[in-house]
Amino acid sequence: MKFTPFPELKTERLLLRKIETTDCDVILFLRSDETVNAYIERPESRKTKNKADALKFIEKIEENLDTEQSIAWGITLQNNPQIIGTICLWNFSEDRKTAEVGYDLNPKFHKKGIMSEALKATINYGFNSLNLNKIEAFTHKNNESSKHLLEKNGFKHGAHRKDLDNNANFIFERYKAAL
Repeated sequence: MKFTPFPELKTERLLLRKIETTDCDVILFLRSDETVNAYIERPESRKTKNKADALKFIEKIEENLDTEQSIAWGITLQNNPQIIGTICLWNFSEDRKTAEVGYDLNPKFHKKGIMSEALKATINYGFNSLNLNKIEAFTHKNNESSKHLLEKNGFKHGAHRKDLDNNANFIFERYKAAL
């Protein structure tokens, strides 16, 4: 599984592109804004509190890309290079057949179908380019918007599964459609 050259994903309205150090201010906002992070629990060591933390996070994204541990995209509108959110595939299984999807979006762009569009492109890339069999998503049990997004995009709540690291999370799963 190689992420070079970096796979930009285009949709009707969006461009999912590589996150650069010049995106530092947006990454700081997305990882520290109360609304964006209302349902995210991060240990103190993983919180982004300042520009230096944001730059470290971007460096970690780059390192994980180079070592094929994860791939993260900045979500932009096609006519504007400014990132409005991020989406990633990470936490790959040892056999590289399962990955977890994670995402965030500037609240100004909520309820416009943007994350659904980005998620569809990411799912397509995961199943068709990376040949994943399953994509998972962990979301807070009270995050109704995230749960609705996942269900709308073919994910099913794995009620039999528990997030051992966070009891407040539900686990959703989507399997690659059989031909």
